[in-house]
Amino acid sequence: MNTERLLAFTQSLVRQRSLSGEEGAVIQLVVAEMRALGFDHVWVDANGSAIGVVEGAQAGPTLLLDAHCDTVGIAAGVPWQDDPFGAQVAGTRLYGRGTSDMKGALAGMVQAAGSVNRATLAGRVAVSATVMEEVLEGVALRTVMDAVRPAMVIIGEATELRVNHGGRGRAEIHLEAIGRPAHSSTPHLGVNAVHLMLAAVQAVEATPLPSDPLLGPALLALTDIISDPYPAYSVTPSRCRVTYDRRLLPGETSTGVLAALQALPALKQVNAKLAEGAHDSYTGVTLRSEKFFPAWKLAADHPLVAGAMAGLRATGQDPQLGAYRFCTNAAYSAGSAGVPTIGYGPSAEGMAHIIDEYIELDQLNGAALGYAAIIAGLLTR
Repeated sequence: MNTERLLAFTQSLVRQRSLSGEEGAVIQLVVAEMRALGFDHVWVDANGSAIGVVEGAQAGPTLLLDAHCDTVGIAAGVPWQDDPFGAQVAGTRLYGRGTSDMKGALAGMVQAAGSVNRATLAGRVAVSATVMEEVLEGVALRTVMDAVRPAMVIIGEATELRVNHGGRGRAEIHLEAIGRPAHSSTPHLGVNAVHLMLAAVQAVEATPLPSDPLLGPALLALTDIISDPYPAYSVTPSRCRVTYDRRLLPGETSTGVLAALQALPALKQVNAKLAEGAHDSYTGVTLRSEKFFPAWKLAADHPLVAGAMAGLRATGQDPQLGAYRFCTNAAYSAGSAGVPTIGYGPSAEGMAHIIDEYIELDQLNGAALGYAAIIAGLLTR
C-alpha cells in the first residue's frame, strides 16, 4: 500500500468542502483517482454518487465497499485550532472536517481496491462514494446497489478497526397537538396546545424501551419543540409540535414504534407520525424518504464476518467484534435490502461531527491495509 499516496488523496478530499447536496467537486476528485488507479469502470449515477468497479480474472460475487462523501458543516462561532479544511498533519494526526467521518475511510477503500491483484480475484470489487448520507441514511446507497447488485457490503464508518456486525437504526417522529386559540387574558376559553403536548411528553419520556445484547438500549431523545403562533401576542398557542429522534433496534418496525406511542392515553389528542425527508442532490435530483431507517444485525459466525476476520488476521491485525451505536448507510443495505453487511473503518464513532476532528495516521493506514485484506479474504481463490 502506497501510504504517501493514501495520505495525499485523503488530504485532497478533506480540503474540498462537501456539505450534503454540495458534493460535486469531491466526487470529481474520487472519479479522477479511480481512473488513475486503473479501475475498469467508473461513473457517476443520477444522484451524484461515484462508483468504481475492479473486475477479477475469475467469476465470483460482487463485494461493495461504501463510504459517504458528504460532511456536516462548521458550527458558527465555534473555533477550530486550525483551518477545518486545511488537512494539516500534526504529529501522528491528520486534522480537518471529514477526516474521520468519513473521507479517510473513502480514501482507504479507493486505494485498496486499486491495489488488488486481478489475477487472483474471483469476482469484482465495487467502491461507492455516496452522497446525502448525513441527511438521509441509505437512500443514495439504494441506487448504487441497484446498479452493482452486491452479494456483500462493507460500510466504512468508524469502528477503530473492529468488525461491526450490527448497528442501530433511526426514526424521526413528529408529535403534533392541535388546541383552540384564546386571548391570553381569558385562556380558559381556549385549549392550550402546549399543555396538551406537555402531558404527552411526560408520558412518552416515561415509556420503557427495549434493549439488545449487542446494540444496547433503544433511545428516544427530544430534539425540538415548536408552538404556533410564534411569537404569540396575547394569544394562547393553538398548535405545538415536538420532534423525537428514536434510535432503533433490530426487528422494530415503523408500525410498531408508532403504535406504542399512539396507545398512550396522554396521546389521545396528539398525533404521532414519521417525518418525511426531501433533499436536493447537486445533480438536481430530489431524494425523498420516510425517516425510518432500520436497525440490523448479522450473526457473529456469518461467512462474511468470518471471512473478513480471517483476512484481517492474515495481515497481523487482531480485530474485535462490535456494533454501531449510530445509524449508517447499512440501514438500507442490511436493514432494508437484507444484503449481508459489516462495518469496518478507521477512527472512533466519537470523532464524528466534533470541532478539531482528526484521524490517527496509523488508523488511516491500517484501514487501507484492512480493506485490501478483506477483499483478498473474501474474493481470492
